[in-house]
Amino acid sequence: MKMPHPSLITLTLLVMQLSSTSGGKILVFPLDGSHWINMKVIIEELHARGHEITVLRPSDSWYIEEKSPLYTSITLSCRGGFKENFDTNLSQQLEIRLQMKPGHFWSNFWAQMQMRGVLLDQFFQFHKRLGDVITHVFENEDLMQSLHADKYDMVLTDPGIGGGAMLARRLHLPLVFNVRWTIQGEAHFLIAPSPLSYIPFTATQLRDKMTFPQRLKNVLSYFMGMFTLSYITEPAYKPIVRRFFGPDVDYSTFFLDADIWLMRNDFVFEFPRPTVPNVVYMGGFQCKPPKPLPADLEEFVQSSGEHGVVIMTLGTLMSNLPQGISEEIAAAFAQLPQKVIWRYTGQRPNNLGNNTLLVKWLPQNDLLGHPKTRAFITHGGTNGVQEAIYHGVPVVGLPLFFDQPDNLSRVRAKGAAVIVDIAMLDRHIFKEALMAVIYNSTYGNTMQTLSKLHRDQPMKPLDQAVFWIEYVMRHKGARHLQTHSHKMSWFVYSSVDVFAALLAAALLATLIWIAVVRFLWRTIFSGRKTKLH
Repeated sequence: MKMPHPSLITLTLLVMQLSSTSGGKILVFPLDGSHWINMKVIIEELHARGHEITVLRPSDSWYIEEKSPLYTSITLSCRGGFKENFDTNLSQQLEIRLQMKPGHFWSNFWAQMQMRGVLLDQFFQFHKRLGDVITHVFENEDLMQSLHADKYDMVLTDPGIGGGAMLARRLHLPLVFNVRWTIQGEAHFLIAPSPLSYIPFTATQLRDKMTFPQRLKNVLSYFMGMFTLSYITEPAYKPIVRRFFGPDVDYSTFFLDADIWLMRNDFVFEFPRPTVPNVVYMGGFQCKPPKPLPADLEEFVQSSGEHGVVIMTLGTLMSNLPQGISEEIAAAFAQLPQKVIWRYTGQRPNNLGNNTLLVKWLPQNDLLGHPKTRAFITHGGTNGVQEAIYHGVPVVGLPLFFDQPDNLSRVRAKGAAVIVDIAMLDRHIFKEALMAVIYNSTYGNTMQTLSKLHRDQPMKPLDQAVFWIEYVMRHKGARHLQTHSHKMSWFVYSSVDVFAALLAAALLATLIWIAVVRFLWRTIFSGRKTKLH
């Protein structure tokens, strides 16, 4: 009997493996805004591989379209309030931050406390509204019956909100997180060993090499931060858990129950740290080789000659600045020999130079990949920072809110960025930062090195993310990769009971030894006394 050719056998096995997950059904519970931009990249790839995707969205979604060729949407008749919530509070935070001045310790301290209060209130209201969304889903019996009947293979969600994890538990489905931030902070602090001696806590802007005062700050920041996050999130989600899952269910276990954590960073960007088997690193998964620019934009870029271009954008949440700040930035740009492309939607600065082009939108990835791009001015969002690393473009950072200062501080620690405090910004400081990044080759060379490190991996980050999603569907979960640590009490996890038992044993042995010595001493001593008499 003639045996089949080996290549035919290999092809058959590959087809069988692909067919085992093709046509999978995925339920997506996303977070709006820039997080949706990340999620949509994964959805596009899953759709291209033949999976059927359903997206739950509130009726007032900001970025999540109701109609899309990529997915079927279920629009909930309730409001998430994402855009309204962020539009109101971001401007308040920026106004408070601009009041800070160097050398004014107490006024700056109270301004920080005020900004923290605005931020806490913002997130408290945000999670309360998202709690209302998931309550609406659970109360809608027709919707829940429909979700059960559709027999999804898994839930894909963003743990920056609590609803997706609860929905997965309610539907008894495997759970995959598209994650860096959770409702309880940076994901690693929930699931992986995180020694505070060299793991900087969120918002400290510290690095992995810390002095004693910095380690003290890190520890205090950790306890204050975790308490604050609990204060923000527990009132929103605990009542839902008690109502729909029972009074004895610990709500925090919902967010530790994911089969796979798709982590939106890597160790080119992040400091080295302990991790666990079900964390998959996919930093830069949204990055792609550049496409040709539109003709008018390419003409402007080419007109820069040997000087090249500078790109500035402050992301999706803040595309314009107070007029005074904008005027200072425009004045600094006007003094550069480079051409500047600035995504800006505010009032046109009066002193805008002929070298600066204002646009309402720009193809960020394609411009960063253009050979004439010399520097990238960014607020420090994760997407922008990772695209800068991917394309090897040095950064001038203008951090505004949330994780942005931390993101930029990591790139600065690696020697590829200069950070400017927006409260201290004027045309001279801003120009000096730009000139340093453009003309000091150290920044560009360092970023090129980071780019080479990032690209040198056996599988593209997006392919790796999709592989693990399909892995969960093939095996109906990945429980064998989960560590048991999150089910332990801190007492057991830290082996306090073991150390206590060992200490007790040591004390007992010491007491026995002392008793024996005393007994022998008394016996010998009393024996000598008898002989003397």
